[in-house]
Amino acid sequence: IQRWFFEQELPEPQHWNQSVLLAVSRPLERRWLEPAVGRLLEHHDALRLRFERGDSGWRQEHAAAGGEVFFGWADLSGFSPAEQKTALERQAAAAQKGLDLGRGPLLRVVYFELGAGRGGRLLLVGHHLALDGVSWRILLEDLQAVYGQLSRGLPVELPAKTSSFQRWAQQLERYAQSAELRQELSYWESQGRRAAGRLPVDFSGGANTEASAASVSVSLSAEQSRALVQQVPAAYGTEINDVLLAALGQALSRWTGAPAVLVELEGHGREDLFAELDISRTVGWFTAAYPVLLDVGREQAPAAVLTAVKEQLRRVPRRGIGYGLLRYLCAEEPVRQRLAQLPAPQVVFNYLGQFDQVLPEGGGFAPAVEWRGPERSPAGGRSHLLEINGGISGGVLRLEWTYSENVHRQRSIEAVAADFIDRLQKLIEHCLSPEAGAYTPSDFPDAGLNRKDLEELVFEINENA
Repeated sequence: IQRWFFEQELPEPQHWNQSVLLAVSRPLERRWLEPAVGRLLEHHDALRLRFERGDSGWRQEHAAAGGEVFFGWADLSGFSPAEQKTALERQAAAAQKGLDLGRGPLLRVVYFELGAGRGGRLLLVGHHLALDGVSWRILLEDLQAVYGQLSRGLPVELPAKTSSFQRWAQQLERYAQSAELRQELSYWESQGRRAAGRLPVDFSGGANTEASAASVSVSLSAEQSRALVQQVPAAYGTEINDVLLAALGQALSRWTGAPAVLVELEGHGREDLFAELDISRTVGWFTAAYPVLLDVGREQAPAAVLTAVKEQLRRVPRRGIGYGLLRYLCAEEPVRQRLAQLPAPQVVFNYLGQFDQVLPEGGGFAPAVEWRGPERSPAGGRSHLLEINGGISGGVLRLEWTYSENVHRQRSIEAVAADFIDRLQKLIEHCLSPEAGAYTPSDFPDAGLNRKDLEELVFEINENA
């Protein structure tokens, strides 16, 4: 994933971040918060990564522990609420722009003091090269633990480190040369060779830049979100992602006029590939990005679409991690070229799970409403025409559809996003109905059944019942 990032040749690669801005119910104290951040930098090696570009490309190294802690404290207690919001957002934007790949930091923390009875705000900005979604859960848990220990005068104790990011990278490099992984090549080539619909555009030739990015947000109701998580999967043995992608495939198919669409999916990438490694508490960027052809046919019934997409996703080998290994780490140049020449997905989709579970319990943290600044440099180009990110927060599923105003009108994206929600609601409604429910071949992975075999077997069982 790091190789993919540097392949983008961004003009300001130091400004491509992830961040969280938290409302703090109980004010934090600097004498404990600043050293707590320092302990995080010492404990998690990836936060001390450094990247330098040389004649042979980018080089990655670790800075020594015990260096400078990039921590800021902003006292806004003397300002009015409106002035606090303005000052906070201005300083958050500065923090987003203040990372340095070569000298550091890759993590910057700022605390905003708002005054007695008004809690505070805690901003953490990290470069994506050092962090991913799983990393945030680890960092926030550790920050809460260390702050609590320091404030109570206790020795600082964190759970033992798991395997280093470096060891993981070295093992991936070896695995990328294996005959076992090479067997996946035909599958990944098949995803790009089949005909897929291309997104219609409103402005031909428009520059797809970060500066032109805009977003449309859509959501389910709390009741529908709860059903999606708790009830829907039982009908066809699905995961939430199966249902979301079935609805997405239908909406994009209707928009493009083609029965199949090529979509890039993102997984956490922390697959159980090596018995000797444990990366459950390792901070870093592990994401696996891979293409999937969603073939939903022509206006099929909800059950047919859902089971078809489920089976397509179950055929993805090793949750997609092999694509990036073959594309970027395989030593055989013809293999890398064959994958590089395939059509690139125009859409990337990432379901991030339940955001509420990322924040540690009892920490007094909640998502803040203020703007946390631009996470990406406006000078950069966007890698996809349509980027869809979503998750469940406050018990509600929300998805943000990001596009370029140089390429699409807002109403075009609103229309396809609304169609997606409509399709998703119909899938949920069907899965809750009495007639819903069936097995599919992937429910019996060791039986070697295809769909026809399974239908005949079920028919025979019912006949003899």
